[in-house]
Amino acid sequence: MMDIEEQFHQEMLRIYEEAAELGYRPTYFLRMVRERGGLEAARLLLKGAELSDGLVKLWELGRLDISMEVLIEKEPWSTLFTQEELTKARQRLDQLGYFRQ
Repeated sequence: MMDIEEQFHQEMLRIYEEAAELGYRPTYFLRMVRERGGLEAARLLLKGAELSDGLVKLWELGRLDISMEVLIEKEPWSTLFTQEELTKARQRLDQLGYFRQ
């Protein structure tokens, strides 16, 4: 059985696959996940001061639901992140008008 970090890594790879099905291939995101692992890649992406190009592209495609920011808010993944990281993800989604169900 995979541990929670490995499961999260697989979910991060799934984000790329789902985006690719929409015709968007976030290669920088994929490379970062493969090289650093999903968890470290997510933490690095959250450190950025601005909205990532990838997040904006998913917003343009109407698919924020497959974004890393939405993924990390879900259980059990949210337990891997600090309150600051979760807040930053929520703020980015709020900035783009994402409605949580």
